Amino acid sequence: MTVAHHAEGEPALPAKLAAHPSVQAVLARRRAGEAPGPPPVLDADWLRELCLSAGADDVAAVSLDHPDLAGEREYVLGALPGTRTLIAMAFRMNRDNCRSPARSVANQEFHQTDEQANHAARGVVQALQDAGHHAINPSVGFPQEMDRFGTDRIWVVAHKTVAVAAGLGVMGLHRNVIHPKFGSFVLLATVLVDAEVSEYGKALDYNPCIDCKLCVTACPVGAIAKDGAFDGLACTTHNYREFMSGFTDWAQTVADSADAADYRSRVPAAESASMWQSLSSPPGYKSGYCLAVCPAGEDVLGPYLEDRKEFLKTVLRPLQDKRETLYVLPGSRAQEYARRRFPHKPLKEVTGGWAPPE
Repeated sequence: MTVAHHAEGEPALPAKLAAHPSVQAVLARRRAGEAPGPPPVLDADWLRELCLSAGADDVAAVSLDHPDLAGEREYVLGALPGTRTLIAMAFRMNRDNCRSPARSVANQEFHQTDEQANHAARGVVQALQDAGHHAINPSVGFPQEMDRFGTDRIWVVAHKTVAVAAGLGVMGLHRNVIHPKFGSFVLLATVLVDAEVSEYGKALDYNPCIDCKLCVTACPVGAIAKDGAFDGLACTTHNYREFMSGFTDWAQTVADSADAADYRSRVPAAESASMWQSLSSPPGYKSGYCLAVCPAGEDVLGPYLEDRKEFLKTVLRPLQDKRETLYVLPGSRAQEYARRRFPHKPLKEVTGGWAPPE
């Protein structure tokens, strides 16, 4: 193989490759000093302005070496080898949309903010790439790594864990991050980058949660306990009914039905229509009430402090009073709780989609 002569400090290239116009252009820029390497440390103020300009409402960076991110390291490095820093971004949601008993209104707010967050994170990655860095933005929600389903976690990075470590908030009883200013009404995105940052965020020295326990009161399946315990299976079975696990359960129902009449006896028309909508559009959350009623956060707290009775009347009660189907596992604590606390809400026993029905 013929090797081209090269200047000192330049790579030794085969003659044919060295003669390529693109290769010559790159080497010429290097010789002219027009292609310096990226800065080893990102300026924190520059990075913050970049993220805010892209559409984030708050941002903080945290080193991958942070002790609270030990469980993230393997997955992060698998997605972007060389990652040094995780950039956490928070995006505000419109509160009254999230609080609406009309699920189409609340779900559209979630999905619109999802799109905004993904778009902004992609813009940040593009700017970092243009500056010479390697960076990626894992999805805010779906799509996820479904080839790992059933054997390992399917998410690339735990956005909530990163946000808390970076100091954007504290995990509440409802397992949502509570931002000190925007409260629970935020969605999160994370950017992975192969550089350090001149200043990292610091964990909050207080908890924005005001211990009102309204999230406990609002949850229709009792997934949140006053002592902080959380029934993740109860939450997933109902709230995420039209996501992955609920779809699996529904598909099993279709497969088990003898004919159309048998299927209709098992699945009401409204439930079929709702599942179709979640398949043709982004999937819909069945609840999210724990977030909706949370009054924490400096921008959110005012109405609750001024008139708590009115807050309960206008925010909490419409969600409690709404007649809606609650999805529960047979014989579960969630079933007993829902039957006792919300007798006006019909219950439907489902498998949860985690295993075929016996």
